[in-house]
Amino acid sequence: MGRCRAQAASRRMSGALPPLLRSPPFPWVKPATAAVSTQCPLAPAAPDPARVASLIGAIRKARVGGAFWLPPADPLPSGTLLVHATGEEQAHRLLARAGRGSDVALCAPPGAKSWDVPVARILPNAVDPWSLLRPGITLASEDEEWRLIARIAGAAIAGDPPSETALADALLGRVAYRDPFTRKAANAEDAVALLDQWRARFDAHRAIGACAGMAWWKKDRIGQFLWAGRDRPLAFADDAKSGVAAAAASGGALAVWPSRVTPALLAEADAAGVPIVRIEDGFIRSVGLGANLLPPFSIVADAGGLYYDPGPESDLERLLQTADMTPDLLARADRLARLIVARGISKYGSAPPAPAPPRTRRTVLVTGQVEDDLSVRKAGGDVAGNLDLLRRARAAEPDALILFKPHPDVDAGHRVGRVADADALAFADQVVRSEATQSLLARVDAVHVLTSLVGFEALMRGLETHVHGSPFYAGWGLTHDHGPPLPRRTRTRTIAELVAATLILYPLYQDPVTGLPCSPEILLDRFAAGWKPKPSPIVFARRLQGRIYKLFGRATS
Repeated sequence: MGRCRAQAASRRMSGALPPLLRSPPFPWVKPATAAVSTQCPLAPAAPDPARVASLIGAIRKARVGGAFWLPPADPLPSGTLLVHATGEEQAHRLLARAGRGSDVALCAPPGAKSWDVPVARILPNAVDPWSLLRPGITLASEDEEWRLIARIAGAAIAGDPPSETALADALLGRVAYRDPFTRKAANAEDAVALLDQWRARFDAHRAIGACAGMAWWKKDRIGQFLWAGRDRPLAFADDAKSGVAAAAASGGALAVWPSRVTPALLAEADAAGVPIVRIEDGFIRSVGLGANLLPPFSIVADAGGLYYDPGPESDLERLLQTADMTPDLLARADRLARLIVARGISKYGSAPPAPAPPRTRRTVLVTGQVEDDLSVRKAGGDVAGNLDLLRRARAAEPDALILFKPHPDVDAGHRVGRVADADALAFADQVVRSEATQSLLARVDAVHVLTSLVGFEALMRGLETHVHGSPFYAGWGLTHDHGPPLPRRTRTRTIAELVAATLILYPLYQDPVTGLPCSPEILLDRFAAGWKPKPSPIVFARRLQGRIYKLFGRATS
């Protein structure tokens, strides 16, 4: 790899083509860090034709290779001749060579409208080639990369198409692949799989044109999560009105933090024809509390509603109700759940699993929540706060040993929902603070929750789970539901299916080490390796503020 890197640098200086399978130019990540490949002039032995064919099929399915992150163009009608040219003289030459003057589209740099070229349509050349190249389209181009992509995509090529040897050489002959997360050597199939993940992320969020209602300390991270190949930063508006205007000007959706979504904003967006996408922390968030101003490494971007609001159908609920999941995905979800349990992972990081002491009676964990949290307000039903949840748990478990764990943000003094120990102990046997939730889950028989993610974590551990609200994991045949009915949720799901939808298909993740979009498995590996965020003066100040407010019985907003 070292020799290849040195030779690749030489080739870049000489103007040689970059690898066909290459990483997008993430603006906040150094290219060398993000790279999945480098040019390597040392050609290996001739690749196996069966492997080349399989690789081409995978690339065609994923639609990666070349600048796949650029904006897509509208599909061309079948029978179109697509002329891809960098200058007027070249365009004339390609047209003459192709021998056609009708049903022609020109893909060219800015200024091509002034060219004297007989074409029906002019497209920008800064475009995703996969949006134009398909069976039924003929490409006329002298650009080797576009010709290779056309060959893979099944488009016809004016003149001699690239040979099988040229295609194999571009993919396997003169390229060294690497895993950007481990910095170890990888193969072409690994690169395709990672580029496929990145493309799916770009395609899902390309329609977002602006953001509003984001806390200042989250803006950079949110912009990185939602980057979709843009050549300029995503616009962040200070207020709803300017956010709607910015989104409308871009022809896209407005991404908003849910607590900032007001009836007035919804009305204004509806009048402007601007869709709303709600952004919220993901399920494996970070190391540390959000109330301490630590930006998340996982978010969800939901165009339907949000996972914790049972009112409108969220993207997660739609996935769980309609998605058919492959055996490979379910096996991956099962491994992921086992990994989370083994490593003691929760929303705010990890704690080493502790041995469970022997139990002499049924033991139940009741978890407190932030009482004015949107999940409680939207899905809490008629439960009147943490003390009422404790009261209901005791009524359902008259003989159990009940452990009550306050929510960490509440206990840190940042949020509302504090229950005095004396009041809690009227229904609970113990109030536990210092013991991690993962350790507690290892020594209980059941949990009672309102809408807390602890209920989801308990399900992954095979625990009996009672829900008194309407969280996203209720209503699928996995929980004991004491809350309001959920009539849309008619499908029975397994734990693996719930995990696949909730932790793999629905959220976005970012690697805290490289800054790259990543899988949940990579994020878990970073936590397991002991990665910690660098403390900042803001975090220290916020923690001190929490201690002061906790001392005087107040909660920060």
